Amino acid sequence: MSASNKGNISLRLEPAFRKSFLSRLQSDFRRNRIIYLMMLPVVAYYFIFYYIPMYGAQIAFRDFSPGKGIYGSDWVGLKNFIDFFKSYYFWRLLKNTFLLNIYDIIFGFPVPIILALLLNEVRVGAFKRTVQTITYLPHFISIVVLSGMIIDFTTRTGLFNSLLGMFGLPPIIFMSEPSWFPPIFVGSGIWQEFGWGSIIYLAALSNIDPQLYEAARVDGANKWQQTMHITLPGILSTIAIMLILRFGRMMNVGVEKVLLLYNPMTYPTADVISTFIYRKGLIENNFSYSAAVGLFNSVVNFILLVTVNKLSKKASGTGLF
Repeated sequence: MSASNKGNISLRLEPAFRKSFLSRLQSDFRRNRIIYLMMLPVVAYYFIFYYIPMYGAQIAFRDFSPGKGIYGSDWVGLKNFIDFFKSYYFWRLLKNTFLLNIYDIIFGFPVPIILALLLNEVRVGAFKRTVQTITYLPHFISIVVLSGMIIDFTTRTGLFNSLLGMFGLPPIIFMSEPSWFPPIFVGSGIWQEFGWGSIIYLAALSNIDPQLYEAARVDGANKWQQTMHITLPGILSTIAIMLILRFGRMMNVGVEKVLLLYNPMTYPTADVISTFIYRKGLIENNFSYSAAVGLFNSVVNFILLVTVNKLSKKASGTGLF
């Protein structure tokens, strides 16, 4: 078949395909109009608060002045980015942001999975519900209250130093020691979220066919073997999705909690990119510089999300897109 004939056929098929797609879309909208209406507020929220403000990202490339406005401010190109890359704070901020997230992934990500596996083996309903309630409750404590608790517990006369005193150890001013900030930050986050995070894994465990366990027991498999060959493979796709989502917010470490807990003495290990943006943008009113840092942060986050998603699809066949 000649190229001209192929082109003519494609031109004839294109309107038919377009018409078919529109008719299918109309049919789907009529059938699921309630779901579309429920989705509308969510789409409007993201469009208004996330997509429309994107035009303001250009101030990262300008010497922005509120009096002149965005388009009236001078264009400086990559100057703000270069200044950030050459600054003393660049490597410290990058290191602290990555380390806090890596510590949380290594020590915090497996904890909800382990809790879900343990609860899945509990057969006493009352005990299981009690443990779930106790582990879920910290999730509902606000960041402000949690940070206040941490500060009270870590003072010279707080709970932690009282426990150290019982063993004859000298008191430690935890919140003034840079080396203590990462374990306190990550540990308190694990305590607050591990019970709530186990809900998704418990739901995934409930979808595993019980007949698989019965067949494994007939073949002589013990609990450990059943966990390794049935349970974990059964929730592997859920684990992969949750890990991708976790890496997707890797650069956005809990900024509110850091702001409430850190101080100039703990900046060497506590200062992250998000807190640096807050200080530069809202306290020092250096809007262009902070916008450049924020844009860099978002680009790195996007690259991490795409990379981890591709690696997950290659390793487990599961991905977000």
